Amino acid sequence: MCYALAVEALQALADPTRRELIGLLAGGERTAGELAARFPVSRPAISRHLRVLRESGLVSVRADGRERHYALDPEPLRRLDEWLEPYRDLWAQRLDALETEIARGRRARTRREPT
Repeated sequence: MCYALAVEALQALADPTRRELIGLLAGGERTAGELAARFPVSRPAISRHLRVLRESGLVSVRADGRERHYALDPEPLRRLDEWLEPYRDLWAQRLDALETEIARGRRARTRREPT
């Protein structure tokens, strides 16, 4: 996978509103109005977010009269997943180490607590 494509997808997903838009579109195609109604920001702001997602290839748009219908394109997410694959073992090891430290902390607190 091209590093630039992964970075572009990550940049688009860095914003919490755009991540929420992706989550909504994972449930199926929606109009721009339906999407905008779910957020406490202006429609133009949602349109800008949708443009970023469209330009990164994460969503597609189709016109139906005056309405714009947006749909998730899962291919960039698959490519991003492939790009991240080599790092999963590193994350798993660190998460395992964190889990061990949390368990040690719990045991230490349990020993110090009076019964």
